[in-house]
Amino acid sequence: MKIVFATNNKHKVKEIKDLLPSGIEVMTLNEIGCIEEIEETATTLEGNAKIKSDHVKDGYGYDCFADDTGLEVEALGGEPGVYSARYAGENATFKDNVNKLLNALDGESNRKARFRTVISLNIDGNQEYFEGVCEGAIELSPKGTQGFGYDPIFRPIGYDLTFAEMDLSTKGRISHRGKAVQKLVEFLRNKA
Repeated sequence: MKIVFATNNKHKVKEIKDLLPSGIEVMTLNEIGCIEEIEETATTLEGNAKIKSDHVKDGYGYDCFADDTGLEVEALGGEPGVYSARYAGENATFKDNVNKLLNALDGESNRKARFRTVISLNIDGNQEYFEGVCEGAIELSPKGTQGFGYDPIFRPIGYDLTFAEMDLSTKGRISHRGKAVQKLVEFLRNKA
């Protein structure tokens, strides 16, 4: 089975490929010639994931899945949420976003947060959604060098390590994306 993962994020592609069984071949946007920017204009994770999977299915004809992920911090009313990737501005780096979040939480004792991923799958003319959530807390400062985004400051419940301190297999098993992908994989296996 061949399917497109609608992302240009090489970190996400590696994580996903490590989680999918060998019978499912994942193609990237570049591999299908999709080089245009897919605007994420929705106000929900579900909406942004759907925009991306619809763009590939409608424009290129491939079965496709796309995800959108948000870090939801309790003390910030769920921010940065759907705006996580551009929390510190349109061209912000991962480090810029992390620093803005840490500054927003300066002096705050409530560090509860959760990562939430929604995957939209466009396959055989149908749309399916899969969600994964990982509860945790925001550290006072970055720790670790693995992963990307907010991984250096997010510590999942039950662990003494941030996502950035974990190996990919451990993170993949417990993470929001890993949980959503497991639901996707189960669905795809049942279709095969």
